[in-house]
Amino acid sequence: MSVNASNTLDSFSGVESDDSIGKDKTELELEKLVFGDEIGFHEGLKPHGQRAAPTSEPGEQDREEEGLEEIDDADLFFIDSGSLTTNVTDLVLIQNSSKDETQSDEDNAAAWVDSDDERIVVSLASNPRLRKLRISEAEDLINGKEYTKRLRRQFERLYPVPEWAHPSAARKQGQKKRRRTSNSSETSDASASEDEMSLETKNLSTQPLAKLLQNTAALIRPTATHPTSRKKLRPEVIDVHRTKDVGTSQASAITSLHFHPTNPLLLSSGPSSTLTLHHISPHPPNPNPTLTTLHLRSTPLTTSLFYPPTGNKIFFSGRRRYFHIWDLSSGKVEKVSRIMGHTDTQRSMERFKLSPCGRWIGLVGSSRKGGGIINILDANTCQWVAEARVEGNGGVADFDWWGDGDGMTVLGKGGEAIEWSGRENRVIARWIDEGAVGTTVVALGGHGTGPKPLGGDRWIAVGSSSGIVNIYDRRPWTSPEKIPPRPQPVRAFDQLTTPLSHLHFSPDGQVLCMASRWKRDALRLVHLPSCTVYRNWPTSATPLGRITSVAWGAEGGLLAVGNEQGKIRLWEIRG
Repeated sequence: MSVNASNTLDSFSGVESDDSIGKDKTELELEKLVFGDEIGFHEGLKPHGQRAAPTSEPGEQDREEEGLEEIDDADLFFIDSGSLTTNVTDLVLIQNSSKDETQSDEDNAAAWVDSDDERIVVSLASNPRLRKLRISEAEDLINGKEYTKRLRRQFERLYPVPEWAHPSAARKQGQKKRRRTSNSSETSDASASEDEMSLETKNLSTQPLAKLLQNTAALIRPTATHPTSRKKLRPEVIDVHRTKDVGTSQASAITSLHFHPTNPLLLSSGPSSTLTLHHISPHPPNPNPTLTTLHLRSTPLTTSLFYPPTGNKIFFSGRRRYFHIWDLSSGKVEKVSRIMGHTDTQRSMERFKLSPCGRWIGLVGSSRKGGGIINILDANTCQWVAEARVEGNGGVADFDWWGDGDGMTVLGKGGEAIEWSGRENRVIARWIDEGAVGTTVVALGGHGTGPKPLGGDRWIAVGSSSGIVNIYDRRPWTSPEKIPPRPQPVRAFDQLTTPLSHLHFSPDGQVLCMASRWKRDALRLVHLPSCTVYRNWPTSATPLGRITSVAWGAEGGLLAVGNEQGKIRLWEIRG
């Protein structure tokens, strides 16, 4: 019995073992299936192509083929289509779609491919959310690989690939950056600062604007709402019509508004560090659209003005030791970071005004004990030229340039005003505002009808913290010597009860706009020369809000008002 077991083991596994003695054939077969044998182990270590083909006992193949001679060939073979079937149309569509994306797959080869994707079958018709992925209505089943491709194609259709993600666009952007670096090596320090303008703003905002101003005829010609000659307005009642708001609501309050001297453009800015240019065109289908924006990181803007009289530049600044100049014709933005020799008196450049002639920049300097200073720079070279100083406590409240740009009126917080002449580079007259209770703002208007030694302006308005506005007629001041130390105002307006923050004369000198940001809807219009307040506008339903900026159009026919909600309202003055 032991001999037979040994022979069986030799014939089955080829290895003789003492442990196999006493085991029958069934046990040995089960042991080989579960644990394997030495020959099978060594065969498993070999590559697949070098493994020995399984052997069969003699006569086994003959027995398998026995009885198949009479069977047709068609019955010997069949096509295994699996448990699911796919339409011929679906297979053709899948094949064509695969051919279309072969090139893109080769260019963007995946780092890892799951072989199970080709064996997965997805039904598009049975799921309502997947029906949009079908190429034809009759299509239903696709494999996992094709399903992935169509999902990617649907995503790119909804969210297109940005320009910077394309290799060609990235190369062009890199070339522009290298050229810009080589051409502006002198300003490398300024470009590295945290407040410098971002690369996207330089490429996308500045240069297209220059082309727009040069090539778009709609921006060169004046708008139809501005008549070439203004007729005289009647007192007490004014004809005002509201137009579409300018642009959309911005992210912060509108602290500065300024119209272009010749073109229908409006400039706005605020604490959101964004400078915005709007095209004033109140006609449908897209009234008063936004042209472009310029964003400076970490620079909340306080003042932004067009450069007079051409408007080819924009000066803008915030509560920083520097300001910027944007050249609209070339798209270049220049940073002016210091005033040599006067850094102690000019710690912030947030408050400035440009002279109407375009020659000078007036910057409100830091307050000193016993007074304040206005630093005057050359607008072309940005070099310091002179200074105007006002005496009294609290420093400078506000100032305004004469109409011809040859001088300015500076108002101290204590109520003292000085007349500074740029021709003589000195203070030529001093006078005190009546009341002199916390003066806040001053404005000049009516250019061309006043005394020439004082710039040709007829009217001067002074606002105070009590809400009182005094308006003076400068025509009797034919010379500096004839300015009385305490002149009497023509009229004192008490319609507002909170501190005055805005006084603006219309370009033709017929209307004075006075407003306060400390109370909702605190705005009034005054007719000149009658010095009467218009009683019909604004009304209780006029959507003004808390007013943070006011600007008149170049011809005086438009009035723009910005508020704390970031909205710019626009009204047309018709008569």
